[in-house]
Amino acid sequence: MKQLVIPEFGIEKLAFRDTPEPKPGPGEILVEVKAVSLNYRDLLVAKGLYNPKMPLPRVPGSDAAGVVLEVGEGVSGFAPGDRVCGTFFQDWDEGSFTESATKSALGGAIDCVFAERIILKSAVKFPDHLSFTEAATLPCAALTAWDALNGIEAGESVLVQGTGGVSLFALQFAVAMGASVYATSGSDIKLGKALALGATAGTNYRTHPDWDTWVKDQTGGAGVDLVVEVGGAGTLDRSVKAVRHGGRIALIGVLAGGSTFNPLPMMMKRVCLRGIYVGSRETFTAMNAFLAKHSIHPIVDRVFPFAEVVEAFNHLESANHFGKVV
Repeated sequence: MKQLVIPEFGIEKLAFRDTPEPKPGPGEILVEVKAVSLNYRDLLVAKGLYNPKMPLPRVPGSDAAGVVLEVGEGVSGFAPGDRVCGTFFQDWDEGSFTESATKSALGGAIDCVFAERIILKSAVKFPDHLSFTEAATLPCAALTAWDALNGIEAGESVLVQGTGGVSLFALQFAVAMGASVYATSGSDIKLGKALALGATAGTNYRTHPDWDTWVKDQTGGAGVDLVVEVGGAGTLDRSVKAVRHGGRIALIGVLAGGSTFNPLPMMMKRVCLRGIYVGSRETFTAMNAFLAKHSIHPIVDRVFPFAEVVEAFNHLESANHFGKVV
């Protein structure tokens, strides 16, 4: 059986190795992997920027869809032939997030999912209308967006930054929830695609860097109810300006790098800042029901063969994608 491993840090160092066939133990399932999707986190892991002290070699990746081949002793709810996705956190079934859950993240704390067959202790069945390629995009990006939109109601407004996986899922979910969505991107072509998906309006942050002012203009001076913040410290100041008084910011990413953030404006506007780190298996199941109800299909930018995984990493790093790389 083939696995992809990080023998030493660097995308160009990624390599395949042969390893014995895995066998499920008690409470585990054996899954034949059909598709894997990439996240920005995977780039950081491969380059040694996520955890420079990570023990190597490590099998990267967290998001996979496949078919159950075998179930271990004591497993209920799954049978050979089931189409499943693994959960990002293998030890977070429900309830509040805990420190122990962070130690069960696939592709970071533990090995998975870039392999022909994998062992999982936590998984969910995905909606029938989705292909394996589409389902592979769900465990991290989709669930992160779903958790970020917690509490959004019809008639409210949402700002999404960029057109990566999380932002596009947030756009699709928010539109289905009846919210108005405002989008930013560095590409007019990508903005056109976002508008086609239901965004109310979009602006190019390269030609209009004061996008926070644009958001205020679009919302009659009030600001949006929620900002899905994927830039991190580099864009957080503008997000605080773009959100309404008493609004919310869902903090997800670190794409825009670091800066000195002044929390005073956030305090003066009584803005709620909430950190988002994927979600539980219970939340995943609820999201899947929503996907099925609204027949939502994930946006897939490009699909690479397993043998071209380095090219897939490079494509993601180029930031030329619209949606998910699988």
